Amino acid sequence: MYANVESRWNLPIHGTRTQPSQHISHKAHKMEAATSAAVDGAAAGAFRSVVRRIHQAAESAGRGPHQIRLVAVSKTKPVSLVRQVYDAGHRCFGENYVQELIDKAPQLPEDIEWHFIGNLQSNKVKPLLAGVPNLAMVESVDDEKIANRLDRMVESLGRKPLKVFVQVNTSGEECEWIASLLFSKNGVEPSECMELAKHVSERCLNLEFCGLMTIGMLDYSSTPENFKTLANCRSEVCKALGIEEEQCELSMGMSNDFEQAIEMGSTNVRVGSVIFGAREYAKK
Repeated sequence: MYANVESRWNLPIHGTRTQPSQHISHKAHKMEAATSAAVDGAAAGAFRSVVRRIHQAAESAGRGPHQIRLVAVSKTKPVSLVRQVYDAGHRCFGENYVQELIDKAPQLPEDIEWHFIGNLQSNKVKPLLAGVPNLAMVESVDDEKIANRLDRMVESLGRKPLKVFVQVNTSGEECEWIASLLFSKNGVEPSECMELAKHVSERCLNLEFCGLMTIGMLDYSSTPENFKTLANCRSEVCKALGIEEEQCELSMGMSNDFEQAIEMGSTNVRVGSVIFGAREYAKK
């Protein structure tokens, strides 16, 4: 699974491995990154700080840094900031909104590997796949309908098989009930993820099932229980599909908790505000 991992994971940057004497506390790292990202031209520096923290977290957990993919999430941020991080050597970026990704992708180099990580509606599948030829993965497949739509459209457009994660709601029944009132669904229930993973693997021939993803709680924070739930889901999915756990990735961990997620087995962390600064939303 991890052959040629440095190229695949797009993580290691020359000169970023930190010596023990250079260790900085987690809190200090967050303050440093948040401050630097707010200053024009510092996104690349904030990115390198995150890479160092990923190296440290992986080494502390007895894992190789090459086993973790960093998805730099540029939601609401201008192309100029994405370009800074690209010029620092990174190639894997994520977006939450279809139209924003369609607008950004043509303005940036074609060797970027884009991950779509937001809620995906069926009527947005064709614009997304047609408008972003270098879309590498959809991390938010949460029901058979969207899986089938992606599968048919990949075939229709003549694209190579698309990598996908099945998104799992690990926040619990109470949070899901609140979410049903305030937000769109944030993943399939843990008890149903095995069936959805089997559907993608066995019936969607134009999709490549690569693993599981979770956001965590409604405020985008996570707890160890969220991460444990996703890891337990992986065990069940791998048993059902007859594959090794190393063949099923875990996408968990964001700006506030990616180090803990790495400690608990994450292979894919989605980091945005620590690199690019706080989100900027248009006032309505």
